[in-house]
Amino acid sequence: MLGKLTSALAVQRAIDEFVRIGRTAFLNRYGFGKSRDFMVRDNKTDTLCDSKAVVGAAYGYQYPDEGPLKPADFSGGEATVLPKLQSLGFSVVRIGEDWTEDEVRATVASYFEMLRHEAAGTPYVKSTFNAALRRKLSGRSKASVELKHQNISAVLHHLNLPFIQGYKPRGNSQLLLRQVVQQYVLAHTHDLERVVDALEDARPTGDASFVARLVDPPVPQIFDAPPVVRERLPRKIDFAARDEVNRKLGRAGEQWAIEFEQHRLNHAGLGTLFSKLDWVSDRLGDGTGYDIQSWDAAEQPRYIEVKTTNGNHASSFIISRNEVDFSKEVEDAFYLYRIFSFRSQPALYILRGAVDRHVNLEPLDYRASFRKLTAAVN
Repeated sequence: MLGKLTSALAVQRAIDEFVRIGRTAFLNRYGFGKSRDFMVRDNKTDTLCDSKAVVGAAYGYQYPDEGPLKPADFSGGEATVLPKLQSLGFSVVRIGEDWTEDEVRATVASYFEMLRHEAAGTPYVKSTFNAALRRKLSGRSKASVELKHQNISAVLHHLNLPFIQGYKPRGNSQLLLRQVVQQYVLAHTHDLERVVDALEDARPTGDASFVARLVDPPVPQIFDAPPVVRERLPRKIDFAARDEVNRKLGRAGEQWAIEFEQHRLNHAGLGTLFSKLDWVSDRLGDGTGYDIQSWDAAEQPRYIEVKTTNGNHASSFIISRNEVDFSKEVEDAFYLYRIFSFRSQPALYILRGAVDRHVNLEPLDYRASFRKLTAAVN
């Protein structure tokens, strides 16, 4: 019966369904268990799919009147499913033998070389790097390399480190990849410090087309915790923490936010209120819970906290407990202006109201004291 499966299109349609609905749902729908030996690779997404289940479902796509094959209808493995899929042009890998350590290390090294070019502002072509890397790998496709680069971005994002703008973070990365990225970071700390230093440069922009630069905030996402205890990284290369202490970058961002406010008020017909704008952090320093007091109307203040980074749209940021508490106290009068890509092409998104309504807050530090406050007893 398996010999009748001759359509590569039917196999690809089964793989597409696997990718669309997920592994668990796909196996449940067709009544198969997880593959013990071989997985077939989707060349479009680099997803590994259970080979026997895909073949069973593909048979139903080619012969809809007969329907998909059941697990008892054919045997899977090296003598049956493997040659069938390979004869139809699909790549099959033995479980546990996905990307090798040498392949992963070469990919990580190539990625960080591109990141150095990006930090230095040196033009480079991603497709050229992709092609050069594939010559060192075992028949990997261009799409599979790009997906691996997205996986690396996700690992770096999890570690609060900068990543290549053109490779949007994509999770579900190979455990070996996460380990190799972390080993690379720890082994090249001083080199990466120079990368972060370059990315922290606070160059002001001369372009004042602020309306076009207002964008939507990132969509909150939930990721499974990596199944390995992460080794602690040196604070020197904690990108979010360095953004927070870089007063030159912070001040430049606040100046940019003030220009944005001037444009916003003028555009809203409230230009006279700009004369009442107060750059509080410049006048009083930090500690008030916000940086700028602007206005939404004559008797309606807008309290603005500015967070600036040369990182991308989804970069994490540090916010103090005082700022979080103040956002809850003044509620919808609080506006967090998150300015990103400041060095290259500044843009911002705005979070209004209590900060914890919009983002996940992770505690970073504790105050150690020998005194403990308890509730008063009436």
